[in-house]
Amino acid sequence: MDMRGAGDRRSGAVRTWLYVVAALVVAMVAVGGATRLTGSGLSITEWRPVTGAIPPLSEADWAAEFAKYKDTPQYNILNQGMGLSAFKVLYGWEWGHRLLGRVIGLVFFLPLIVFWWQGRISRRLGLGLLGLGVLGGFQGAIGWIMVASGLQPGMTAVAPLKLALHLTTASLILAGLVWLAAGERRGVLAPAPARLRMTALALPILVLVQIFLGGLVAGSHAGLVYNTWPTMDGQLVPPVDSLFAIRPWIENFVDNHALVQFDHRVTAYLVFVVAILHAVDARLTGPKSAAGRAVGVVILVLAQMALGIATLLLAVPLWAALAHQVLAMAVLTMATVHARLSRGSGQVAPAAAEPPLGFEGLAGGRI
Repeated sequence: MDMRGAGDRRSGAVRTWLYVVAALVVAMVAVGGATRLTGSGLSITEWRPVTGAIPPLSEADWAAEFAKYKDTPQYNILNQGMGLSAFKVLYGWEWGHRLLGRVIGLVFFLPLIVFWWQGRISRRLGLGLLGLGVLGGFQGAIGWIMVASGLQPGMTAVAPLKLALHLTTASLILAGLVWLAAGERRGVLAPAPARLRMTALALPILVLVQIFLGGLVAGSHAGLVYNTWPTMDGQLVPPVDSLFAIRPWIENFVDNHALVQFDHRVTAYLVFVVAILHAVDARLTGPKSAAGRAVGVVILVLAQMALGIATLLLAVPLWAALAHQVLAMAVLTMATVHARLSRGSGQVAPAAAEPPLGFEGLAGGRI
């Protein structure tokens, strides 16, 4: 029996599983975005990790859930007079979002136990996966803390900072999954030069910062103002007294629409410039595979910028906002895979040629 081929198949199964979980995380982010944009996130007023998986099954159950929602500030301030049928739509979005989180937990942990029992997971990979599992558990708690912030007196939506933290944690889990999956790639891949490795690693970090800032924009509804580009209210840089109009000054970074949107714009430009410079450097000094991946990052970043501008100019329609959020996950995925593969791979080349699975398939030709 060819032990090398058997090892390749074992690694391929683990890699496929990691990408499946990563795809579910992207779906979770998309459903979470739809939940927020439809105002559904506060329709379930309790955190029941186990029993909450069962939706209301009778009219009495629905009436009880609706009565709880009627006690929330969101209902009393925004949705007074809402009927039960409309409430069921809101409830369905939030319930689906929470159910998908439970599904991700099962899809992650059950195969993890099986693969570990079968000896398919190395010590280093296992520690990384356990760390992601713990982070996923925290993510559920962060989600409830976020929802609870929107149930406080006078609140009609969740706190922007907690929304940004929830989104960023999901993005960090996604980055961790694709980093580990890319590390399971078969075949020998030489590391890129040190400078390219450093800038390749900087890119997903910058993208994570930008996603956090995007979460602040979404949570504070800052995208509904200054719907022009490249200027904001006729100026490339708003005046300081506009950017820091709130006291204490630190609160401007979360609650001031002008500064929140300005930060998001400036960081987008920074990500684009770094991606361009990195791609040029990779084309001039790096291996062909690294250059191909770097160009791929630039293309996705450019598409994301164009979509972000369109979303702003159109005053944040649902379809554009969701597409912008999902494309951000694609940018993060590509940047993360690029950063991981730029470190090189010392895996033994498979006996039979096998096309790389996932985003690392954009690595290009062999070195």
